[in-house]
Amino acid sequence: MVAWPPAWVPFRHVWVHLVGAALIVFGRWRRPAAALSGLVFLAFVLFLHIPHDVIIHATRMGSWTAAFKEFAFFGGALVVAGSLPRQAIDGGVKPSVLSKLEDFFMPLSKYPLAIMVAVFGLDHFIYTDLVRSLVPRWIPGDLFWTYFAGIALIASGVGIIINVKARLAATLLGVMLFIWVIILHIPRAIADPSGTLGNEWTSVCEAFAFSGIAFIMGRTIPEKRG
Repeated sequence: MVAWPPAWVPFRHVWVHLVGAALIVFGRWRRPAAALSGLVFLAFVLFLHIPHDVIIHATRMGSWTAAFKEFAFFGGALVVAGSLPRQAIDGGVKPSVLSKLEDFFMPLSKYPLAIMVAVFGLDHFIYTDLVRSLVPRWIPGDLFWTYFAGIALIASGVGIIINVKARLAATLLGVMLFIWVIILHIPRAIADPSGTLGNEWTSVCEAFAFSGIAFIMGRTIPEKRG
């Protein structure tokens, strides 16, 4: 798990509490809060992960993994925002600065998650031994499921990106990720709740969130006609 904020950021604990408090306080304004959260995640990718994780530790798989997850949360937050009704500001209809940013980024909202799952699907073929070790021991055919899941991730990501059966691809992706939450992530978190600073429980929340984002995309993203 990549620590946030990174060690070079001053007053690290203050930033952690500020971000957490902001997410709670602005929760009452659901669409603006979701859009703002997405922009915060994008800022994390651009100003934290890329210069201080990906570039410096380009050969470290964990650095890329964290960056792709943050990027997917950026798109996912916009997907959530796009599924919520736009609220009038002070009874009027004049768009705010945040609304204009929403309109600019919203057409891109489906791509981050799709890119992430496609890349992670390729990882199943590059880091096969690592991935197959994650398959629960009570499930036979760990190598088969490693490759099957990799193909499924790539297919769903590509389907969403090129807009071919995109809603079906997103829905099936949500189902698969939710199954992983139940049979993979939760048992691992229960078995080792405090290992690596609670990273297993973080994985539970991440997979659950990505599943929810995929389900929303399965109902909201536009598809080609005919």
